[in-house]
Amino acid sequence: MASTAVFEFTDANFATEAMQSSQPVVVDFWAEWCGPCRALAPVIDELAGDFEGTAKIGKLDVDANKEVAQQFGIMSIPTVVVLKDGQLVKKFVGISSKEDLAAAVNGAM
Repeated sequence: MASTAVFEFTDANFATEAMQSSQPVVVDFWAEWCGPCRALAPVIDELAGDFEGTAKIGKLDVDANKEVAQQFGIMSIPTVVVLKDGQLVKKFVGISSKEDLAAAVNGAM
């Protein structure tokens, strides 16, 4: 069960919700069939809870939203990117620890 704090990014809302956000943004690029993505999901849920109100933490299904995945050159998933003022500040490929991701979010504050 995903946290209510986890935002769902799509090709349609990405420019507004991620690129124009005044808060740091974390985007987890994932897909339903990806085992490591499912393993990372609880970490993303926890981060969303921890940073609720100070950062926007969300997921983007690469199968349903190919434009944004291409824009960021996503070759393997899970990939997590941290954005600040619409600029990429950190990119994690593979499963990352909650500590590493939280440090990246804090660094983007």
